[in-house]
Amino acid sequence: MFRKYRHKLGLTSFMSIEKFDAIYQRAAERKGGEDQLEALLSHPLSKEELAAIPDDRWLAAFSMKVFQSGISWSVVRNKWPNFEEVFFGFKIEPLLMLSDEQWESKATDKRIIRHLTKVMSIPANARMIHEAKIEYGSFGKMVADWPQEKITDLWAYLKKRGNRLGGNTGPYTLRQMGVDTFILSSDVEAYLRNCKIIEGGKDTKKSLDATNKAFVQWQQESGRSLSEISQIIAFSTGDNRI
Repeated sequence: MFRKYRHKLGLTSFMSIEKFDAIYQRAAERKGGEDQLEALLSHPLSKEELAAIPDDRWLAAFSMKVFQSGISWSVVRNKWPNFEEVFFGFKIEPLLMLSDEQWESKATDKRIIRHLTKVMSIPANARMIHEAKIEYGSFGKMVADWPQEKITDLWAYLKKRGNRLGGNTGPYTLRQMGVDTFILSSDVEAYLRNCKIIEGGKDTKKSLDATNKAFVQWQQESGRSLSEISQIIAFSTGDNRI
């Protein structure tokens, strides 16, 4: 099965990186043509647009993604206006002034989804964003200035400095906010494994470095954003999980 799949992709040796044009043409064929494929792609924001995003919107986005983990996304979205009210519009400074007892009380508020450990990710991630503001001027400016060729280092930053932002939670939030990043969705991960770009755990430094290198190569070939390349790979194989 693996050999058949590799042959279909035009790969003849282990650790080969398929030409991006071949990936693109396969995705276009599956989607009914290039125009149809292009219409499906989301695009990242400019550095200026990212830098202008207020810190409270980053915290709100991280918090929403944390609460959506393991819960119906629509349920979380429907309740989100209540979250904005309970957590002061996710303004960093007022949240950092709350005591542990006040946080525990908020976790029992019937207007939100009552989940103490997820609620406690909010002050932890507020501190991360506040520290970035002190060092870089704002969290958005730090993200905007992050080198594209080291995007997985930003993932690692979120995992280390933040709370519950490991795995795909951090990267998906970044893309949602307009950051140019690829995503290791199940389809993208499966493709990279079949190409022997990822071997072993997908979140190991070795796997992430190899993935980063492959995406930079595809970016140089195509002139496209990491986000577009990631989506096109997902559309080229599997169940289109982008």
